[in-house]
Amino acid sequence: SDVTYCFFLSLQDSEHLESTLNILNVLDELLSAGTDRRIHYMIAKGGSEALLTALVSAARAPSPNFSMLVPVMHLLAKVGHRDRNIGQKAEKMEAVLLTLDLLRQNVKHARRAAACLWLLQVFLWVKHWLSQNIKTCYANSRCAVAKGYISGLLRLYEDWHHRDMGNGYVTMCKALLRCLQHATNTSAARAAVVAEGGMGLLFHTTQSCLDNKGLESLVDAAVQLMRKCYPKCPVPLRSGYSAYMFPLPGRPVPDCIMTSEPQGKPCLFFSALAFIEYSPCRKPLLQWSRKLQSTVDDDLETDLKKLRVKPEPDRPMEELGQYVELCPELHCDFQVKISAPRGLIDQERDGLTDHLRARDLHNHYLNSYKAKEDTPGMVDRLLEKHGPCIPHHDPRTYAAAAARTNSVAGYSILAFPDFWGHLPPCCQELMAERKPKVQRERVFEDILRYLHPEDLINKVVFDLEDPSHEYDLILNADANCSQHHQWFYFEVSGMKANVPYRFNIINCEKANSQFNYGMQPVLYSVREALEGKPHWVRAGSNICYYRNHFCPVHNQNGSSSAYYTLTFTVTFQHTDDVCYLAYHYPYTYSALQSHLQQLRKSVDQRKVFFQQQSLCNTIAGNPCPLVTITACPPSRSWRDLQQLRNRPYVVLTARVHPGESNASWVMKGTLEFLCSDDPAAKTLREAYIFKIIPMLNPDGVINGMHRCSLNGEDLNRQWMKPDPNLSPTIYHAKGLLYYLNTTGRSPLVFCDYHGHSRKKNVFLYGCSVKETLWQSGSAVDTASLKEDPGYRTISKTLDRIAPAFAFNSCNYLVEKSREATARVVVWREMGVLRSYTMESTYNGCDQGIFKGLQIGTRELEEMGMKFCQSLLSLRRSTMLYNRKLISQPCTLYDLDDKLQDHKSHKILEYEQVVDLEPATHSPMRSILYLLIPGLYRVCCPYLAMNIYINPICERLNSIEYSIAKMAC
Repeated sequence: SDVTYCFFLSLQDSEHLESTLNILNVLDELLSAGTDRRIHYMIAKGGSEALLTALVSAARAPSPNFSMLVPVMHLLAKVGHRDRNIGQKAEKMEAVLLTLDLLRQNVKHARRAAACLWLLQVFLWVKHWLSQNIKTCYANSRCAVAKGYISGLLRLYEDWHHRDMGNGYVTMCKALLRCLQHATNTSAARAAVVAEGGMGLLFHTTQSCLDNKGLESLVDAAVQLMRKCYPKCPVPLRSGYSAYMFPLPGRPVPDCIMTSEPQGKPCLFFSALAFIEYSPCRKPLLQWSRKLQSTVDDDLETDLKKLRVKPEPDRPMEELGQYVELCPELHCDFQVKISAPRGLIDQERDGLTDHLRARDLHNHYLNSYKAKEDTPGMVDRLLEKHGPCIPHHDPRTYAAAAARTNSVAGYSILAFPDFWGHLPPCCQELMAERKPKVQRERVFEDILRYLHPEDLINKVVFDLEDPSHEYDLILNADANCSQHHQWFYFEVSGMKANVPYRFNIINCEKANSQFNYGMQPVLYSVREALEGKPHWVRAGSNICYYRNHFCPVHNQNGSSSAYYTLTFTVTFQHTDDVCYLAYHYPYTYSALQSHLQQLRKSVDQRKVFFQQQSLCNTIAGNPCPLVTITACPPSRSWRDLQQLRNRPYVVLTARVHPGESNASWVMKGTLEFLCSDDPAAKTLREAYIFKIIPMLNPDGVINGMHRCSLNGEDLNRQWMKPDPNLSPTIYHAKGLLYYLNTTGRSPLVFCDYHGHSRKKNVFLYGCSVKETLWQSGSAVDTASLKEDPGYRTISKTLDRIAPAFAFNSCNYLVEKSREATARVVVWREMGVLRSYTMESTYNGCDQGIFKGLQIGTRELEEMGMKFCQSLLSLRRSTMLYNRKLISQPCTLYDLDDKLQDHKSHKILEYEQVVDLEPATHSPMRSILYLLIPGLYRVCCPYLAMNIYINPICERLNSIEYSIAKMAC
């Protein structure tokens, strides 16, 4: 960023044409790479003013040189698009009228005119005039309703449409639709359109235009107008609150929950998530992006004291003594074999108890396979016949763990996929191709429902016995609250083969979804599983996610609240099969308990210290597991014991948001790798002590929630002052971190595994003072601030070794709205430099060797393994600890030239990342490791002289010659 700033200063002082063009080209390259962080930094340093000065100076020349003006306008539009005050700045420097004059003089030159128009669009962002025009627009809309103009516009449109036999008046019809679009900016105007029969008129006229490609513009405009005017109605529920309630300590039960609790078995309710309220009025793209960027900028923390000063602990130091028991590795004498922790029940394979009966798998499933006896022996014979085949999974162990689980709804039925287990399919799955105009078709069908309500069955059904093949599903809110609708996991049975079944989930809350960009739900077939293919697979066609006409029950009159529909069609392969559909690959609390028991049995306890304890009990009484993994000392000598106790800590957590099941699959990969016999895993165990909390929110996972715990709150917003009664897992997780910090054992790395529903790939969020101040445009002189750049080391290493990882998506900004998250609190209060949130996509990747593929459990588990491997880059001593490992780079990093081309590197690495290379590398390569951190400083002077030197260094071999040439 400092180099970019120097180029801006040079631009202001440059008078030579060729030098100016070179500077503009370099600036364009620098500002095009990576994220918008550099652009915002340059705006804060006066970059917009520098470009405006260059524009005005060049435009006022006696004969303007457009070979320079066009690049200046192009760059100014790019920078100005991120500058909220560009309109005022341009007006102050008289650049607006100059640009209009340039446009008038170059109407016949397409390239010049386009540059002027683009720049004028950017200049239009003037807050005062925008707000004034919005008020005028609403006033005109109210006037149009009062004077009956809505009816007149509809009749004019109908008349012009019916008289236009040769499509000669499309422009007139389009203008009338645009007038109606602007006139319906108020609820009264939209109601007038409906009252005047506008919905039916627009629908029928649009249907007649579908076969004519020349009328596409009319169809699009009419569809947008119908969606805007579609009357809102509440979802068909008696209450907007969750169907399940849990009494919280010290809090009364809300009356709305007590009076609206459904009687009997809830129907078609599956848990969920809330995100963004979206206005029904469509905003211009430029205005929306500016508003979004304004929100992001305003959210950045600019108080240097908050960024640098360490807060006082939130509890007395005397309370931290209780966490000594959670660090058995510090006081264990390793004299006897480590026993199972107290309270951990190891259910051996001694037959099934009463809790696992045949009906618990599902009566439909049993009937379909001619098995009617309701006896435990039924399941025994089933297991003997087909045999469990899932590594680290035992169905009986899973059932025993499920029997000890406490749920609010009192669940007693085991879903077959969770009981039987899952294996990733042998082939990777492509992203689904979106059918052209599928959203338009779904909107037409919704409008047809409104126009002909008599065609709807409109009945609540408890199973799919109805002959119709289309079903509307309603998601239940998270327990003890009225929102968070996203996660779903349900069973379908009694279907017919090769018949398309359509499912519409009608109360989603996110403004957009990856389902619009190639993502599919996952499906599990019981019949396929019993035939040796126990796979969750991506399934569904005609997938579409769009805003509908439903609104929350408690806010049906609010114009800003909206629900969204996820619709997809599934064609089942087998008649009378039992299938399960889910938002993403499920991973339950019982699966975790079972998995940890299997891992404990698999490790050699003479070499691997694997201890499972309970961090605390949740408010529903379920234990929250805490796992410690490290290498046992070679002997009980004082030196070996001290070496173990001096190992740095790595703390990993996951699943604070229950619906982010992908985080659990990543954690599964981490746990299995750390317990494996892989040489890298052995080195990691000898180098670090791992403290792992694989599920921070057991209650939320158990009860099918998406975002919250049973307290109705997001636990990842409770880290600043967690309540020991309402958020016990967060309170004690933070207490454990405090204990490590006060004993001089602050973690070297803290990482909280999450899932991301709006982005592709896998990436990290971290914390950086300098980057936050740069992005926010703070007046603080960041040149005087010292900050360890080591927070980027892991992300850079992952970018090289993990195909699913995207460095360009990483972010190190500290935001006010995230100040109570685990990442920020651990960084700020415990002083952990490498405090991260690792986000894994629900969808797939758009870069590297996984580009165009949906992510599966295999890739997620691999990501957990790769994260562990990246930790080896933090300690040079770790690299030298085992010479055998150094001669096997592929084992650790897959860094040989054939394998590291899974993506192109477009970022400039500033600090050194230790690479493992064979011992036969050239002397020049050894010198190169030391030169890379300074290479950028060497190259910059040559860039200013327009000599091209590539500082990105895709491969070490490709730059050895360049370095040698420079040295000569």
